[in-house]
Amino acid sequence: MTVKDTMIAILREALHPVRLDVTDESHLHAGHGGWREGGETHFRVSIEAHAFKGKSRIERHRMINTLLAAELRGPVHALAIDAKETGE
Repeated sequence: MTVKDTMIAILREALHPVRLDVTDESHLHAGHGGWREGGETHFRVSIEAHAFKGKSRIERHRMINTLLAAELRGPVHALAIDAKETGE
């Protein structure tokens, strides 16, 4: 299973999003800090979920960072997040 697949599975299981897109943007960071040959180091998550209702932008980011803590400690160097409440 790829890092991307793992991240998708974790986010789907925990947040039941109505929309989820996880994009490997590693190729945009070639030669920069944290980049490795083969990619899977820099990701962008765009997610929409009811689970974010009443949560601030920071709280939403913290939720995602907590869920993906193992990946952020390991193979993932950078994570850009766009998290919205359903219907926002």
